[in-house]
Amino acid sequence: MTQTLPKTLTFEEFVEWLPENTGTRYELHDGIIVEMSQPSGKHEKVTGFLAGEITVEYKRLKLPYFIPKTVLVKPPKKSSGYFPDIVLINDANLHNEELWEQ
Repeated sequence: MTQTLPKTLTFEEFVEWLPENTGTRYELHDGIIVEMSQPSGKHEKVTGFLAGEITVEYKRLKLPYFIPKTVLVKPPKKSSGYFPDIVLINDANLHNEELWEQ
């Protein structure tokens, strides 16, 4: 018996493939597309609370940060892409990110 391994994708291939406005969430885990479940109400409550607390702190410190609603994050040296619950972006460093505008 032979088993074929699923084709792994690069991050760039995943970005090209990623469907929009389907209501289904996908992430890329080590080159494999993974369908993600929708977060629960409890999860969203915790995420909202943490985002609020973080926002208050970076505003207080007058830092050039923001928390985007949805952003695909690629870890260095990995063929993965994640939609984190919360990510804090340094606006001053975005010019270094070539894929940001896409």
